[in-house]
Amino acid sequence: MPLSVEAGLHRHDAWELYCVTHGYGNRFVGDTLQPFSAGDVALIPPSMVHYWNYVLSSADAFGNIRYLMVAFSHSFVQNCVKVFPELRNRLSGLAYPVDALKFGTSTAVMIRDILEKMAGMDELGRLCEMLRLLPVVFLSFDHTVAGKHVRMERSIRRMPRISAYVMAHYMHPISLDEIAAEVGMNRSAFCSFFRRAKGMTFVQFVTRYRLDTACELLKHSEKRVSEIAYLVGFNDFPHFVRVFTKVLGQSPRKYRKRFRPSGFHPQDVSEVPGGRTNIRV
Repeated sequence: MPLSVEAGLHRHDAWELYCVTHGYGNRFVGDTLQPFSAGDVALIPPSMVHYWNYVLSSADAFGNIRYLMVAFSHSFVQNCVKVFPELRNRLSGLAYPVDALKFGTSTAVMIRDILEKMAGMDELGRLCEMLRLLPVVFLSFDHTVAGKHVRMERSIRRMPRISAYVMAHYMHPISLDEIAAEVGMNRSAFCSFFRRAKGMTFVQFVTRYRLDTACELLKHSEKRVSEIAYLVGFNDFPHFVRVFTKVLGQSPRKYRKRFRPSGFHPQDVSEVPGGRTNIRV
């Protein structure tokens, strides 16, 4: 799928199971910004605001990113449990997750295998695979929290807008006056609101986002460290190195070496043919 047609910040009334097969970047889910890369699988609950922001340079030679996604209503899950005793015995009485989840490697591989099979099947075949998929998704303990629902009081509604603004403008300086005006607040009120909502200052939030993006570029791109520093919004390379080392506990070059064994090149990684696969049940 071309990056230009990717969905912006949105929500819907279905569960969304999303598997990245080519590309990397940062995702905004609920109240959380996190980096993602190929192989990541996340489950997003109904009505949770989310946005997958791919780094432009992570697209393939044709400008495409690739993912597998299945969306299904909660009533579909309930009806399956009611109709099929095999599912009822496993899922009956289950407390469904209220947070977004990122699955661990073993579960992510299982889910990706099922989604790839579904992509080439007819409706009946997809339904059969969904019956296999539901227990894998809802009974797995191999996951971490990828985001929590945002309370929808008037003031808290600003957080998705703030996060989306940071994702779009982190490459350039973002002043407190600028972001405060974006959400209709004065500078002082914004600073107090943001610290109360996120437990950190806005400057710390932006810095962490820039460092997370830098980490993905260090792992997956061939760009020089100094170039990455400027791409993620640091105009002073020595300052970038100092901040990165302080937060990550190692220099950018040492970090890259951890994930880039000698002789490794991103183009050596196998890719799944095709583009986006969306399956709605």
